[in-house]
Amino acid sequence: MQKRKLGKSNLEVSAIGFGCMGLNFSYGHALSKEESITLVRQAVDRGVTFFDTAEVYGPFTNEEIVGEALKPVRDQVVIATKFGFATH
Repeated sequence: MQKRKLGKSNLEVSAIGFGCMGLNFSYGHALSKEESITLVRQAVDRGVTFFDTAEVYGPFTNEEIVGEALKPVRDQVVIATKFGFATH
């Protein structure tokens, strides 16, 4: 897997990232928690090191799933998250 450096921080991630929104929010039907964890871990096995999530996906449940899936490899991946959405 090719790598990319982000900005001036020298933070290096896989050239292909994994957008986690579709695990349980927005597109079609949600995957089960177990299916989601398996899919995220398969991405890691294939060299993906950049994962994107947000508190609004679920809300909150997507970050929980991603966190659980990546816990065993947390020191090897980068997780981007978005927060501060107002739900009125």
